[in-house]
This record gives sequence, C-alpha cells and structure tokens, in this order.
Amino acid sequence: MGVHLTEELAGNLSVSMKGLYCRLNDSEEVKFVIQDANVPATIGDRQVKVQVKGCALSPVDVRLFNDLKLQRDTAPVGREIVGTVCQVGPKVSFFQPDEEVVGILPLDTELSGLCNTVIIHEQLLVPKPEKVSWVSAAGAVRDGLRAYTALHTLAHMALGNTLLVLDGASPFGVLSIQLAHYHGVKVLATAHSQEDHKFLEQLRPSVGARESLLARVIGLWDAKVDLVEACLEETGGLGVDIVIDAGVKLYDEEPEAQQTAQLPHKHDIITLLGVGGHWVTMEQNLQLDPPDARSLFLKAASLSFLNEEVWTASSARQGRYLHILRDVMDKLSTGTFRPLLEDPVPLYEATVSMEMVQKRQVRKRVVVQL
Repeated sequence: MGVHLTEELAGNLSVSMKGLYCRLNDSEEVKFVIQDANVPATIGDRQVKVQVKGCALSPVDVRLFNDLKLQRDTAPVGREIVGTVCQVGPKVSFFQPDEEVVGILPLDTELSGLCNTVIIHEQLLVPKPEKVSWVSAAGAVRDGLRAYTALHTLAHMALGNTLLVLDGASPFGVLSIQLAHYHGVKVLATAHSQEDHKFLEQLRPSVGARESLLARVIGLWDAKVDLVEACLEETGGLGVDIVIDAGVKLYDEEPEAQQTAQLPHKHDIITLLGVGGHWVTMEQNLQLDPPDARSLFLKAASLSFLNEEVWTASSARQGRYLHILRDVMDKLSTGTFRPLLEDPVPLYEATVSMEMVQKRQVRKRVVVQL
C-alpha cells in the first residue's frame, strides 16, 4: 500500500470504541456488525487524530480485499470521513488542531470511519471549506474523486467533447454531469426510470445561465428507445467522444435480472463511440472478443478501467490525488458540485443502512452523522 495507517507507533496504549465492520461467512455473504475497535492513544510522526463528524457509506468490494491480500476476519466499513483535527504528530506540517478536514481512509486501515476518533496519515487529508457542510463533504469526496479520475485522468476530457453518462441519476453520475458541464462538455445521460428521467431533465447549474446541464436524457426505461440510435442522432452520426458506463451486459443470452435489465450491451457502447473516443468502464469482468477489439482499433478508441482505489494503493501520484480532493472541495464550496444525498442517518441506524447500501437498494449517497 502507498501510505499505511499502520505506521510504527510509539507505545502500546489504546482506547476502545465502537465501529462498524463487515464479516465474511463461508458463502462469502457479507454481514455488518458494530464491534469494539482499539484506537492507539499515541500517534505516529506524520499521523493526524481526527474526531469524526460524518462518514459516507459505500459498498465493500470483498474481491478487491482478496486481490490485495488484505484478507482478515473483519474489514472496517465507512472510509469517507470528515471531522475536526484533535491531535497531530510531531512532524505533521499540513494541519493544526481544530482544523476541519476530509479524506478517505486507506484500504489497509484497521479503524472504521464510524469510530468517534480515527488516526490517518496527513497526506490522505485535505481541508474542508468552512461553508461546506459535514454531510456534503463526506458524501461527495468519493464520487468526486471517481468523476475526476474518469473524466480527467482516464478520458482526458476537453472543451467541446460529447459525453454519455450511463445511469446519470446515480450519485456518481450526477457529479460526472456537473463536472463535465463545468468544462464545456456536451452531456447525454441515460435514465432507468420515469422518476430518474424527470430528475435529470430538471438539473440546472447553481450559478450562471439556467440552461439544463444535459443536452439530452435517454430514457432506457422505455423499451421503444434505442440507445445507439439516440446517441448517433445527437452527434450527427459521428458518435460520442467519452462513455462512462455503470456496468455492461457481456452476453446476449444473459438472464434479464432486474439490476442488469437496462444495462447496455458492450457492442452498443462500441457502436456509439466516436473515432478517437474513450470508453471508461466500471465492469471488472469485461471481456472483449476479437471483433470487439477490431472495432475499437478501427476507431482508434481507448478502453480504461475505473478503479479509484489506485490513488491510495500506490504513492506514485500522491500530489495529484490531494490536488483532486482539494478541487472536489472547492467545487462543493462554489456550488458546482451538488451531491445526491439521502437525509443523514444516526449511528444506531448505520448497520441497517449499510446492508441496504451493499445490496444497492438506495439510489442516493448515505452519510452517517456522528
């Protein structure tokens, strides 16, 4: 890992407090439990002790833990934190006590973000702007990072591009739309229901001209709507420059499960992609057949996999990572980013809320307020 929480600590004293953790059983079913966690009483040279004010909940990627050899009996839940600095190590240069900060706990952390206090390396935190609420900061930090990674780092978004955001009414989709519109990109988005369709059509910037953030909403809930046809019509037959998917169908004969019924087929995405286009995918198991690769080759198109965890899994681009987090907070403070949030939930509802998040039964970002 790049920056480890588990730096060598001075002394063995610790304080016990409650946190939310997930357990795996033999069938790899995830169970969430509140249990005691030990927070060291002393901190490392460049570590910061933060009193947590809010923590956003995201699904736990069990497979990623296994791939990185981080298997253990329990894994902490809730890594997107916001809070107040209450103690700093002797060599910390970025922060002072009482400053408000936001960050994402590293994958190898042993502390849940729902603990009252966490210890984290100073290079994984950025200041929280004064006018940004605790809930908004915690709820936007991961989706903002993901949007920046997809559009800037992977797709090299530029003024005048055309972007297709699949499932635009998701928390990640909304921030991607807002970021792209801010940079002068023409945005198309798909909607999975009539409610999502109406919500997307009403998206407006918080400042400036009140035109819609979207050039077109494509309602995939309507069986008569053809995604490829709509995108080609909107681009004069040239295809879109950037596609960000929310998962794809790999095979024609896949069963029409409820959660995959409205996902586009990989062939559809390749067809609607323009020359020199960028396809950014969240489909971890994507398989391309030789004809698929040939089509991408003929278009000189690129395919990138979106995994925002690489920023803390490697220290190669630590400065870039912090720059992104700071910019996410800046866009929150100016109103460019307006995250899609559920009402804050109290700590005693965290277990039930996390079970719903893991099963993807909530459409908005859930933040636990401590």
